[in-house]
Amino acid sequence: MNLTLTLALAITTLAAVTIVSVTTLAGWRGWLTLQQQRLGDRAVTQPTPNAGTRIEIADLKERIRKLEAIAAGVEL
Repeated sequence: MNLTLTLALAITTLAAVTIVSVTTLAGWRGWLTLQQQRLGDRAVTQPTPNAGTRIEIADLKERIRKLEAIAAGVEL
């Protein structure tokens, strides 16, 4: 009687672990697919910076360089 109960408990536990594992794997694959789609959409819809934006970024980088030089005590 005790052997039957132990065997039934082992089979039930194995079945529960299998169901949880398969469900988790399906969710993980779905999440990965969603992330791939989001990254693909972002690559397509991301605008390319125009000349004005590039100039502004270069200006900001120059300002940062000057501020870092001032903070370090370097004469420009």
